[in-house]
Amino acid sequence: MASPFLLREVIDVAIPDQDVPLLVWLVAGMVGVAVLTSVLGVVQTWISTRVGQEVMHRLRTDVFTHLQRQSVAFFTRTRTGEVQSRITNDIGGMQSVVTSTATSIASNLTTAVATAVAMIALSWKLSLISLVVMPPAIYLSRRVAALRRVITMQRQRALADLNVTIEEGLSVSGVQLSKTLGTGSALIDRFTATSERLIDLQLRSDLAGRWRMASMSVIFAAIPAAIYLSAGLPATAGGMTIGTLVAFTSLQQSLFRPLTSLLNVGVSITSSLALFARIFEYLDLPVEVDEPAEPVAVDPSSIRGDVRIEDVTFTYPGNDTAALAGIDLTVPAGTTLALVGETGSGKSTLGSLVARLADPDAGRVTIDGIDLRRFALADLARVVGVVSQETYLLHTTVRENLRYTRPDATDRQIEDAARAAQVHDLIASLPDGYDTMVGSRGHRFSGGEKQRLAIARTLLRDPRVLVLDEATSALDTATERAVQQAFDELARGRTTITIAHRLSTVRDADQIAVLDHGRIVETGTHESLLENDGRYAALSV
Repeated sequence: MASPFLLREVIDVAIPDQDVPLLVWLVAGMVGVAVLTSVLGVVQTWISTRVGQEVMHRLRTDVFTHLQRQSVAFFTRTRTGEVQSRITNDIGGMQSVVTSTATSIASNLTTAVATAVAMIALSWKLSLISLVVMPPAIYLSRRVAALRRVITMQRQRALADLNVTIEEGLSVSGVQLSKTLGTGSALIDRFTATSERLIDLQLRSDLAGRWRMASMSVIFAAIPAAIYLSAGLPATAGGMTIGTLVAFTSLQQSLFRPLTSLLNVGVSITSSLALFARIFEYLDLPVEVDEPAEPVAVDPSSIRGDVRIEDVTFTYPGNDTAALAGIDLTVPAGTTLALVGETGSGKSTLGSLVARLADPDAGRVTIDGIDLRRFALADLARVVGVVSQETYLLHTTVRENLRYTRPDATDRQIEDAARAAQVHDLIASLPDGYDTMVGSRGHRFSGGEKQRLAIARTLLRDPRVLVLDEATSALDTATERAVQQAFDELARGRTTITIAHRLSTVRDADQIAVLDHGRIVETGTHESLLENDGRYAALSV
């Protein structure tokens, strides 16, 4: 605010009076104000960027952490690309608002208020002319903001669709599928159409209300002309000096700049509400499988592994028919339970309840008499190990894939687990051994090799309870026999729940439960169930 007043003194006093010392001081003051303003601008940028980035970091980590707490059911009904888009595109789209809004409002508001006070001090009559533009400017800005908010929501949805297409079309599995089915051109067309839609939405967003804002620019430009006219009319001049007129015009330009910035910030904030809504839609999701309020204190290494499933009923969200109903089973510590039945009978669902990937709607699952819902999730993960029929390997080395489950594992422990899973010799034969990159989702290895790596990864954690969900389904007969022998050795003193279609893998189980449409229809040993000539005997045919 100091520069216009210094300028007025230069024009009205220092130059007309040829006062060189005063002129030097006034010019030096102008330079000093510019230097100080620049320094403060750098500090302001540092503070705003630092605070803004901390907010962005907090949002990203909060969304990622909250999504990590969601149950598997959430991810089965949500597109992966959609989840990625929320974290990257939506939060990224808020960056300018988050990093600059607070300082922009503070600096522009204080500048506008200070400028208005200075203008009134110079000439309250001319100030009234300058401020007459405010009501239409505010009205038009609100209209533009509402329009951009709708377009922003549509644009983020299109970005999510684009992410989904990229994730599905450029993954290893997606590329293999498109090449084998000949759908590559259709995927390209789908991607192109979504990308073209983004062009249209971005143009609409940038041009939304542009004619209205252009009209405001014309009005802002016309205000100085009105001021010069007022200064030249005898009725409004009031003995105004040239210096006062120049200083006032300079202040008036300084007023319109922060006012325009404030209006634009309002538009940006309103537009970003669409992004905030999408992000907080995820942050507000209830956690279906959450940490207990007061977890029971247990030492995972002291767990015996006595599993009880007590009158358990479970229904998937959106389904009317229960996936499991009235399940009662007892698996004494160190014994083996085999779950068999036709596809869709509820075997994998029951296994997921034992690992607490979901909670039963009624009844409970206990280990050593403790309800699973009372375990801290980290403790439960050390107690129950799962090898599923869908093997997922990280895009890193074999060693790091195995160490993922136990970061402190030594190389010797890693090799012992690999030997137990009958995969050490295969790894050792590779040129880089345990430092071999497995490739995206482990596609460098065959299905059986990936399955054995997953088994080794689980065994490295040495859980007291094992859930094997079709764990040998991808193995050939010879390899399956070898892995099964390793399981038999490792199952001693460990509770094992095996889910299988091939009955040859469960014939030696201590107990076999036959499921049909979510209910247990038979239990017993392999021999006794064959003698009963019931559902199990029919499955073995």
